[in-house]
Amino acid sequence: MRRLMEVVIAFALTLLVWLAATRTAHGEVPTAADFAACNEEAPEAAKAGTASPIMGDHVRAGRARAGVRTINSSDVTGRVIESSDPQIHGMKAAGAKDATYQAAYRSCMRRKGF
Repeated sequence: MRRLMEVVIAFALTLLVWLAATRTAHGEVPTAADFAACNEEAPEAAKAGTASPIMGDHVRAGRARAGVRTINSSDVTGRVIESSDPQIHGMKAAGAKDATYQAAYRSCMRRKGF
């Protein structure tokens, strides 16, 4: 009887962990308000020096300055970046040319849960 109870408890705990992990994987989709807020915050954070760009930011900024379009990050509208990466999707195209702006934008989107 004790062994059965241990198995039931182990199963219940496994189920709870699985449900928590599944719920986390299905995050929210960023809205236009999220994009606008991060695009407004990013220049201020870039000027204040509170954002630290990573190598990917420098690479994307160089490509944006050169006008190169990539598969996962393209400037389709001329005004914002459309990307499969939720942390840079919705970024102003002009800001995409600055690695520090990108870092600040990504940081803002990460704080919002994306």
